[in-house]
Amino acid sequence: MVLKHPAALRWARTLCVLLPLVGVPAAWSQAPGASAPSIVLGQSVALTGPGAALALPFQQGAKLHFDRVNAAGGIGGRPVELVTLDDAGSPEQAAANTQKLLAQNPLALFGYYGSPQVTASYKLLKDSDVLLFAPMAGGDEFRGAVYPNVFTLRPGYSEESMAVMRHAATLGARKLAILHATDSDSMAALEAAENTLNGLGANLVFKGAITAPDKALVAKPESLLVIGDARSAATAIRDLRAQGFRGQVYGFSNTGESLLAELLGSAGAGVVVVRGVPRSDNSRLAIVRDLQADAAAAKLGKPNVYMLEGYIAARVMTEALRRMGKDITRTRLRTALETMEDLNLGGFRVHFAGERVASRLLELGLIDAQGRVRE
Repeated sequence: MVLKHPAALRWARTLCVLLPLVGVPAAWSQAPGASAPSIVLGQSVALTGPGAALALPFQQGAKLHFDRVNAAGGIGGRPVELVTLDDAGSPEQAAANTQKLLAQNPLALFGYYGSPQVTASYKLLKDSDVLLFAPMAGGDEFRGAVYPNVFTLRPGYSEESMAVMRHAATLGARKLAILHATDSDSMAALEAAENTLNGLGANLVFKGAITAPDKALVAKPESLLVIGDARSAATAIRDLRAQGFRGQVYGFSNTGESLLAELLGSAGAGVVVVRGVPRSDNSRLAIVRDLQADAAAAKLGKPNVYMLEGYIAARVMTEALRRMGKDITRTRLRTALETMEDLNLGGFRVHFAGERVASRLLELGLIDAQGRVRE
């Protein structure tokens, strides 16, 4: 598992760089050895703490792609510099990091992790022209009118809910139970799931704490949705299986597909998890092959879906930067994103026109008896 690779962790920690808060604004600062000023993107993510299991590989994937761009000459001769600060999954620290990053005048903010972190940080940019691009945050509100400066890569929890409910319906499993954690992101996912249920004819027979899965079995559900991080979800699923539950078990994308599979092993057989990007081992796609080659060159080990999501986010941002030509400004960045229509980036299709969500792709990954993820 790439997250446990010592070299990968050491390499990622070196990325937690804070540029000087005084002097030339960072968006126009001179990078060492460069002949043109850097294009600076600011990022606050959990490089440490529980959230790092998903956020760290996302950050690594994005950095890999920007390194590829810079090795080929950057954007019009200007290198792209991703400045990453560690918030350890804390909304308060994310907001503090955002204040530091904004003081340096970046072109945009990029790839934050977690709905609570995005909510806390957005207050600092809501009245500005700064965009937050491709946060790993499933809250539906970020895709609505209240957050006009947020552009997301993939759908929100409501659409993940629909994917789960439709799959359950094909199995005839309409009696659903939900086990959920109580953090802000999980509660946002719970709300989306409940709002989606009625429209698809599902019957919610139980909802309760992820720490007490046995209570859900009293309601005799036919399927069960687990909302929480990979470790809490794995513990609940193991308990459910140990108590004889053989119905379908689902997890949202924030459950951590490959991490959950690794934690469950054979106990994960039949568990279905939503993802918003293709499989990270689908070498039929050019963008996956590029990531695999770059990760191998950087000795990061086998890529996972979170690394692929970061890599794709960086490629979409790169396309927007190239469309601006030499005149790279925040206003032109928004225009470049808003005018992307049906664009194929190595097998991943992007369509922003008319909305701020790049892709509606959702896939369901099935964990098998060997703890591997399959279609």
